[in-house]
Amino acid sequence: MSTTSALVNQVRHQERLVVGATSGGVRVLLRFEGLCVLVVSLLAYAKFGDGWAIFALFFLTPDLSFLGYLAGPKFGAVTYNCAHSFIGALAVLAGGVFLSVSVAVTVGLIWSAHIGFDRALGYSLKYSAGFGFTHLGFIGCARAEA
Repeated sequence: MSTTSALVNQVRHQERLVVGATSGGVRVLLRFEGLCVLVVSLLAYAKFGDGWAIFALFFLTPDLSFLGYLAGPKFGAVTYNCAHSFIGALAVLAGGVFLSVSVAVTVGLIWSAHIGFDRALGYSLKYSAGFGFTHLGFIGCARAEA
């Protein structure tokens, strides 16, 4: 069996493990939702944020969670999902608003914008089967081989 065939078989096996991935119109709707979150976060940041240099500096910070994949796909999925779930971003944002902590508002808006950007591009919450297996479907090599 060639290496390519083995990879395709592995992807097909992992595809069966990732039953909850969305497709079709629901996938498009969820990606559009991400775009809406990005736009609203940018508009709010323009009004309440601490300058676009700060935004640019910290926009990709949640992607440091990729480093979790160095410890394996299961741990990587956990670290990535923690950094790319709206739970943390909205908690920080709400805390900043209700406690009048401007740095928390800035962090929450940048974090939300990043998550919206990723979701709009199809990079979403991960399954432990590997980085390319997301709740919005397959991405990267996993998509090409599926």
